[in-house]
Amino acid sequence: MKVHDKLYIGGAWVPSAGAGTLEVVNSTTEEVMATVPDGASADVDAAVRAAADAFEGWAAVPVEERAKVLGRIQDALAARTDEIARTVAQEVGMPLTLATLVQAGLPVMDFALAAQALGEVRWEEEVGNSLVVREPAGVVGAITPWNYPLHQVAAKVSAALGAGCTVVLKPSEVAPLTAFLLAEVMDEIGLPPGVFNLVTGVGPVVGEAIASHPGVDMVSFTGSTRAGKRVMQLAAESVKRVALELGGKSANVLLDDADLDKAVPAGVAAAYLNSGQTCSALTRMLVPRDRLGEVEERARAAAEGYTCGDPFDPTTRLGPLVSAAQRERVRGYIAAGLDEGATLLTGGAAAPEGCERGFFVRPTVFSEVASSMKIAQEEIFGPVLSILPYDTEDDAVRIANDSAYGLAGGVWSGDEARAERVARRMRTGQVEINGGSFNPAAPFGGYRQSGIGRELGRFGVEEFLEVKSLQR
Repeated sequence: MKVHDKLYIGGAWVPSAGAGTLEVVNSTTEEVMATVPDGASADVDAAVRAAADAFEGWAAVPVEERAKVLGRIQDALAARTDEIARTVAQEVGMPLTLATLVQAGLPVMDFALAAQALGEVRWEEEVGNSLVVREPAGVVGAITPWNYPLHQVAAKVSAALGAGCTVVLKPSEVAPLTAFLLAEVMDEIGLPPGVFNLVTGVGPVVGEAIASHPGVDMVSFTGSTRAGKRVMQLAAESVKRVALELGGKSANVLLDDADLDKAVPAGVAAAYLNSGQTCSALTRMLVPRDRLGEVEERARAAAEGYTCGDPFDPTTRLGPLVSAAQRERVRGYIAAGLDEGATLLTGGAAAPEGCERGFFVRPTVFSEVASSMKIAQEEIFGPVLSILPYDTEDDAVRIANDSAYGLAGGVWSGDEARAERVARRMRTGQVEINGGSFNPAAPFGGYRQSGIGRELGRFGVEEFLEVKSLQR
């Protein structure tokens, strides 16, 4: 068992002011695999002081030099790809092959693309008699979730450091181990003390201390909409900047001329990535009513091909959920779908056969789902797909937009121009057209209760910049 008994503050590993520890549980074996400090508000105070002391010096480092530092972090993370992938496969449950590509690959790419984005930002421009300059926002509090634990950290930290900010990071207490690995990398490459600080702990203590701290100039939060609202409330007391990447209930619209042999299996995959523990998962499949039977047949077959098992078994396509609490939450939604009268095509609340140990849930598909149902409106965060029939294209757009969220979406059509027209009508931050792949350089974020601001690439860096006008 791995024991982390110190926090990384001011360029040194220091004991926590908190007396407790937090257990990290292997999602497949249900055994404790590590412990980390249960940090206190005093740890946040120390980290914010260190970040504030380091800010002026780091902000003065030329942009080109900051880009080189991001490159060194990128290289150091790439050298630890196997360790990252194996750690996340145990914490979160993503199958190892996929974890290597996604959970380890994306953080490396985040730092590479942030370095590249620094050359795309307009740091200075003339506007009439003014010189408009962009400057770092200051001390950033970064609060991150467990589903893509290092990627969500890297997306924030790479952009914030590139912008010239200093950072106090609170990773999820459920999957914090790769954050310690990143802190080790920061130490190894010689990042100036205080530029990056790591404080572990629970949201109501460490997270709230960061969001409310008067020395924090900006909070960047990824997590549930409920927690995001709390961050906004706390941040409002000191009128600090807030960037939020929150929940989703994304619609995947299959138009009447879509190739169902391609669209349906791809749609199931887009719902089940990371066992459905993905904020941008396409969890609502909207299909023409007169093709519902065809879609149901294909969706059932595709879902039943997702074999559950140990993430380290190369035949596994669907790993466990991250925790017992998450498993019970997902089971509760499956029960709600049955209670509301949705048709269960496959899956259900019981553990998959042969996977009684571990936090597993059967890959589940509901059909005849109405937009008013709980499983069509609330984020489940598990391998549960809802199929909603529609009558006309306008009806499909109306159902797609019938959500408090607006993070992602998809459209499938034999006519790409038609698909793009529908995509433009969807009130959401990104839309995949005919299965268009995720672009880590494109802006990521949502409309409505899916959040405020954008991450990744140039747009991500610009979130951490203030704008100043010099009149001459």
